[in-house]
Amino acid sequence: MSFDELVAEADAVSVDGWDFSWLEGRATEERPPWGYQRLMGERMARASVALDLQTGGGEVLAGVPRLAPLTVATESWPPNIARARRNLGPHGVTVVADRGEPPFPFQDNAFDLVVSRHPVRAPWPEIARVLASGGTYLSQEIGPASVFELVEFFRGPLGRDGRDPEQARAMAEAAGLEVVDLRTARLRIEFFDIGAVVYFLRKVIWMMPGFTVAQHRPKLHELHEKITREGPFVAHSSRFLIEARKP
Repeated sequence: MSFDELVAEADAVSVDGWDFSWLEGRATEERPPWGYQRLMGERMARASVALDLQTGGGEVLAGVPRLAPLTVATESWPPNIARARRNLGPHGVTVVADRGEPPFPFQDNAFDLVVSRHPVRAPWPEIARVLASGGTYLSQEIGPASVFELVEFFRGPLGRDGRDPEQARAMAEAAGLEVVDLRTARLRIEFFDIGAVVYFLRKVIWMMPGFTVAQHRPKLHELHEKITREGPFVAHSSRFLIEARKP
């Protein structure tokens, strides 16, 4: 396919939800070694009342074999709210539309498990407030300088982005939680065509907020030529797993 065809196709496809199957054959990403969904499933099986923050389209939560008897999820982006309700309704999960920022619309000490995969920012005081005594928070977060190779291709050198695992530990502890696990991983990503890049930047909106094909067309064409000439564009995602308990 030509540059124009690849870009037009990727610019037209829906990016609702958190399903990346459109990228099969177009891009690959190494997965973190800890298996977040498996770990979440183990804790869900032991929980009574659970909360999934910023659930996206609910795809990860829907894949857990056994949910807590009462499980609630939150989401703020309207297209994802509708998708999450379709995905999670059959599993008995209530999806609460919220503003995506504190305060949470829940009472103090309401949940014995709170989980979140790739939260925009973890609001630690609110997490501590809604956790019951002895409750657990488990999250996989975006780590520092994630996919910066791609963003810097378009924008030039970037500074620190504040996504520091040790800073997350300090904030959790400041909120009164005990961090019992903290792991990090740096993971290889390959983009095999420019359509994959367009789709990724449209879907993962915090990488380049406000990204449009029209605005970045010259750099997209430059990157297309680079991929055609040299092979896949390589970047690295950064992830960390954090687990904390409320005394």
